[in-house]
Amino acid sequence: MEKHKIIMTGGGSAGHVTPNLALIPKLKMLGYEIEYIGTKEGIERKIIEGENIKYFPISSGKLRRYFDLKNFTDPLKVIKGIFEAKKIIKMEKPDIVFSKGGFVSVPVVLAAFFNKVPVIAHECDITPGLANRLVSPYCTKVCVTFPEALKELKNGKGVVTGNPIRRELFEGNKIKGNQICGFKNEKPVLMIIGGSLGSKVINEIIRAKLDKLLLEYNVIHICGSGNIDKSLQNKDGYKQFDYIKDELPHLLASADIVVSRAGANVIFELLALRKPNLLIPLSAKASRGDQILNARSFEKSGYSMVIQDEDLTPENVEMKIKELYNDKNKYIKKMNNSNTEKSIDLIVELIEKYRKRWRIKISSFFL
Repeated sequence: MEKHKIIMTGGGSAGHVTPNLALIPKLKMLGYEIEYIGTKEGIERKIIEGENIKYFPISSGKLRRYFDLKNFTDPLKVIKGIFEAKKIIKMEKPDIVFSKGGFVSVPVVLAAFFNKVPVIAHECDITPGLANRLVSPYCTKVCVTFPEALKELKNGKGVVTGNPIRRELFEGNKIKGNQICGFKNEKPVLMIIGGSLGSKVINEIIRAKLDKLLLEYNVIHICGSGNIDKSLQNKDGYKQFDYIKDELPHLLASADIVVSRAGANVIFELLALRKPNLLIPLSAKASRGDQILNARSFEKSGYSMVIQDEDLTPENVEMKIKELYNDKNKYIKKMNNSNTEKSIDLIVELIEKYRKRWRIKISSFFL
């Protein structure tokens, strides 16, 4: 089998890594050697090294839309990261780079451009993040999840591919999920997902109503790193996780309904798995408003129930959870009409197309 090499990048949160993981099995099947460039201490390093993929750490500064003294020093880290990534790419000679965004992707994409290596990027939200806005002029193509995102991209670079979903998420076992959590009864299962970094406000609201919720449900609570409440560790019907990876397919299989933030990766996973969900998007004060737009799109399509951050109270959330469970079949019916299965194939086809085009162009140059 002909061997090709791809360097992947993306980081800052698990959402900038998991779509890369979804592509890896198909790329390996096609004979690609896969390497990764990420930050030295970001969550992506732990995830990728856990997959036994060669990992190159570089310097990178965070991109902020607000005033911070680090805004004066972080650009120097980005510049340093460009030189580090340029050296890595020159040494490793990939056929193509795939970028999932996040601040680490900026130096990597620029380094690929300077090394004349084609780049396919992916944007999961309706409006591109700051990193993808900065690097899109240097990309060959930008894959988008929502058709609405195409108008944000110039020169016909945008391609609607959807969001790649990891195959292993479809292989979960409900019985095994209940065993992992130690659930001993047949109550329906409510799953809470606050994102890989957790959500303080969602954690507090769920715990404020936990005793009442446990009368009706078993509760799986993915609360984010450092957010485990030790006083609730042995509470019957309640299982906390700060972060979950290998066991996630089984936990999702056991969940009857889900309360979640509205990051694009997680909501498309819930759609693909047909999990009725209540979305609580990050407010515009705490973000660029992308989760609000994501949630609005899913609500309009009938896939999700939505409650805004400013309307959050323990009572409202408890009422919405009850309403969601009672109407769960209505949401499942809508989700059954969606098509979420082709994203991996569409993205890999682009990787194959532009990798091949690049090799032909280089070969012609030297003939």
